[in-house]
Amino acid sequence: MKNEKIIAEKLLQAGAVKLNPEQPFTWASGWKSPIYCDNRKLLSFPYLRDFIKSEMSNIIFEHFADAELLAGVATAGIAWGAMAADQLKLPFVYVRPKPKEHGLGNQVEGFYEAAQKAVVVEDLVSTGKSSLQVVEVLRNAGVEVIGMISIFNYSFEEAEQAFKKADVELVSLTNYTALIELAIEKNIVSAETEQLLLNWRTHPDKWQSVIKT
Repeated sequence: MKNEKIIAEKLLQAGAVKLNPEQPFTWASGWKSPIYCDNRKLLSFPYLRDFIKSEMSNIIFEHFADAELLAGVATAGIAWGAMAADQLKLPFVYVRPKPKEHGLGNQVEGFYEAAQKAVVVEDLVSTGKSSLQVVEVLRNAGVEVIGMISIFNYSFEEAEQAFKKADVELVSLTNYTALIELAIEKNIVSAETEQLLLNWRTHPDKWQSVIKT
């Protein structure tokens, strides 16, 4: 948990995470959320960026030592994947949400070979649906996906079950629980709202009906 809180603190320092349980954010899915995470802001801070890159590279080296290829999820995972690949001296590709509509029609951009062992690089994981679509694309291309790494993970039960079903090991630098614990320690949110915030993670689709206005 120590390292997870350190990473969470970096996200807060960069303003990559906003917490507002009183005036929740609305996601594209229509869910009401007390948190909004935009890890792209980390890219604007050289020292924070370097720290995240190094932590990500260390975890890939420790958990996925057999990796022969890194694959970034377009668009937010591209920069992090390219930086980690550079540090680890591994080949890098990125995966589009859908095939390119002109030219060669590629969905996987970059050079790769069938049966290469790849780690997918994502900036954050919510339900896991879009992340696992990338895994499917790579597997259909003949690539062996041995795992995925993300900066942040909302730790939804739905995502945990989806990754288990897809047989994909997911490792995240930090997560929602660590962030909330840190936010309470730093008095960013009150301890009284802790249960409210944790309830959101358990039932994000229903949370809007129980918040107090």
